[in-house]
Amino acid sequence: MKPLTKNIRSFFQRFKRNPKVQPDVSAANEPSTSPRKNRRVDRFSVISWVVTLVIVAALLSSTLYYKSTRPVTYTAVAQPTSASEPGTGSVGQPQAGEPVVGAEGSELPSILRKLQLITNIPERPRYGPTIYRVSRGDAMLSIAEEFKLKSESILYVNTQLEDNPHNLKPGMELTIPPVDGLYYEWKDSDTFESVAEKFDAIADDIINFPGNDIDLTDPKVEPGTLVMIPGGARDLRAWEQDLQTAGRGANTGTGGANATNSCGGGPVASGFGWPANSHNITGNGYGPGHLGIDIEAAEGDPVYAAGTGIVTMAQGGWNYGYGNVVQIDHGNGYVTVYAHLSAINVSQCTPVGQGTVVGAAGNTGNSFGAHLHFEVRIGGSNINPYDIVQ
Repeated sequence: MKPLTKNIRSFFQRFKRNPKVQPDVSAANEPSTSPRKNRRVDRFSVISWVVTLVIVAALLSSTLYYKSTRPVTYTAVAQPTSASEPGTGSVGQPQAGEPVVGAEGSELPSILRKLQLITNIPERPRYGPTIYRVSRGDAMLSIAEEFKLKSESILYVNTQLEDNPHNLKPGMELTIPPVDGLYYEWKDSDTFESVAEKFDAIADDIINFPGNDIDLTDPKVEPGTLVMIPGGARDLRAWEQDLQTAGRGANTGTGGANATNSCGGGPVASGFGWPANSHNITGNGYGPGHLGIDIEAAEGDPVYAAGTGIVTMAQGGWNYGYGNVVQIDHGNGYVTVYAHLSAINVSQCTPVGQGTVVGAAGNTGNSFGAHLHFEVRIGGSNINPYDIVQ
């Protein structure tokens, strides 16, 4: 190893310039160090630093220019939400602000806003009744939809309505059950099976409903306890059976026990049309407790005969809440009823054709807010008007 190092050193020494031999000079005659040489060294150092700073500044400037000319890209960020998607239960994270992009794609300063956390409380099931105060413009159907119930469940529980949705009045307080069904006061001889059979319900549903607070290890109910019967039902009073109408003849759809006289024969309907100018439903639709539809109509709007027939009732007054009412027997088993009229343009036992103006919409009887209450019956029983007229 040492001979190799020695040979390398000898090779490089060949190119080493020998120092120029200076003549010996006495100390007295030795030249002094030149200050001009020192100044050259200092000037070189200053120039080197200046050049370095210029290069660094140029690099920084070019970097900033490059970044400012690049297009702005954004990443979509979920904004705070209140769990608007049903069933997801997700809540967005609040953001402090986002950049605003101008017309030319330039980035403007974002507008910062105060962080505000949004807490979403999931809707909890109800196990007890709720009190609802009726407001002007409310209808049984809209109240039932608000609480996700059937309208008949509200009628079952609120006996002050007397099974008639038109008995709603502003300011009235309704008991809204937690689920579809009815309340029942338990009696001493009752069993879960007998009560379930009475209201067409299921015994286990009564026992397991949390609102009834029944001990599942020893299920029993004290007499006098108000018990919720989930899915229970009872017969509602058929108010239309109270109307005293004239009979057109045998097997025509009117008459029977309530007939006071007979109008005889007449034209027979071959089809049916819509009885009002508007096709919108306002208030209540067809269902148990409301055996017709409430059609949107302003006070005084014309009401048309849905089909050819004989007028078997044209009577003003209360009429069990129907107000001023017209009934037409169409001679083919069908009967139509037009209620809450402000005016009646026909008389009993007179023939009418389809489209004849039989009266004007109004707000008479058990009603608040002008509309047309329209019913269709066949063989004395109500059916959904949408099955006949469109």
